Amino acid sequence: MSTHTHSQGRSKLSDPTTMPTDITGRLSLFDRVATHADRFASRAWFFATCVLLVVVWAPSYFLFGSVDTWQLIINTVTTIVTFLLVALLQNTQKRADDAVQHKLNAIAEGLAGLMSHHAGERMDLAECRAELRAAVGLEDRESA
Repeated sequence: MSTHTHSQGRSKLSDPTTMPTDITGRLSLFDRVATHADRFASRAWFFATCVLLVVVWAPSYFLFGSVDTWQLIINTVTTIVTFLLVALLQNTQKRADDAVQHKLNAIAEGLAGLMSHHAGERMDLAECRAELRAAVGLEDRESA
């Protein structure tokens, strides 16, 4: 779970001066539910359960007798499950992406600081530092 952004994360992640260690480990209720859904849906047995659902559904035609009812049931169930999982998994993926980007920004900031410290010894580091800061700034604008 170390790659997941933490609850206060959204506002803190937008601040490039916040270090990864400044973000608390508390997740909101929705974020906790999304994390559990991610763990639940990413297991092999969840996929096996989905396959089993289709295998059980296929011969159920004989119980309903109507193709329309038979198709309506599977379409409704799969649409609802897909809709909910997409929302929850998107939340988890967004938090993971934000956490990775924040860590990369912190690394770039640390590297820029190191370059600033040694810029007096090597003049080419000042140019490299400016390019690095511009690249990080561009990333901040693109992700906003």
